[in-house]
Amino acid sequence: MAEINENKKFQKSFNQFQEALKRLSEVLKQEENEYIRDSAIKRFELAFELSWKTIKAFLETQPIFCQSPKKCFQEAFRQGLIGYEQEWLNMCDSRNEATHIYNQEMAEDIYSQLPNFLKVFNQLAESLKKEIENL
Repeated sequence: MAEINENKKFQKSFNQFQEALKRLSEVLKQEENEYIRDSAIKRFELAFELSWKTIKAFLETQPIFCQSPKKCFQEAFRQGLIGYEQEWLNMCDSRNEATHIYNQEMAEDIYSQLPNFLKVFNQLAESLKKEIENL
């Protein structure tokens, strides 16, 4: 019974993650202005949160447990779910900066990285789709 609940938790989290990626992709297609930039950063923050929580939920189906974004990314790298771990850890740093410190220059820097972050998120989504087929 616990396995079924873990699979449902993972599936729900994965669906939310995919929706967040869609929304991030949509905003990045818009012409940049300060409102679009700030919206894109907030959507990145949401996608980031859902990415590590989806990884956490997936790993719990194995059962492997992690409690923080960095630990979940490290374990996902070990499990082959994600490539280049440092890229994810850098993304974690950008998310922390966006959440806790705000200034124009930092916002522009993070915004410029969002297309690459979206690409990395999409790679995770593809890896997870393959794993779903095996559940």
